[in-house]
Amino acid sequence: MPYLRFKGFDEEPLRRALPVLVEEFSRIAAVPREIVKVELLNITRLTATPRSLELFMFPRTQEKHDRIAENLYNLLSHFGWGDVHIFFVLLAPSLYYKEGMPLKEVSWLP
Repeated sequence: MPYLRFKGFDEEPLRRALPVLVEEFSRIAAVPREIVKVELLNITRLTATPRSLELFMFPRTQEKHDRIAENLYNLLSHFGWGDVHIFFVLLAPSLYYKEGMPLKEVSWLP
């Protein structure tokens, strides 16, 4: 269920880097790779804005968020994107709905 939403990236280079990025995210977040959703948002910049990676996910410990951000930033820098802003949009399991029904249990949450 976590979403990695990229803004300001070119599609083909991002597609090539994606397997490594998803693998690293899923390892640290302790979620199966198969449930990680990835989106590349096409935006029109009206002012100068940096590339960004938004991580929509259920909360983890601060240390885990810090590790996720640091490791993803290091990987993105390795692929030539050292100017990426990374931020989390934390979701509350009690306010997450799937097919119109509230999420009852998230077995992989720490």
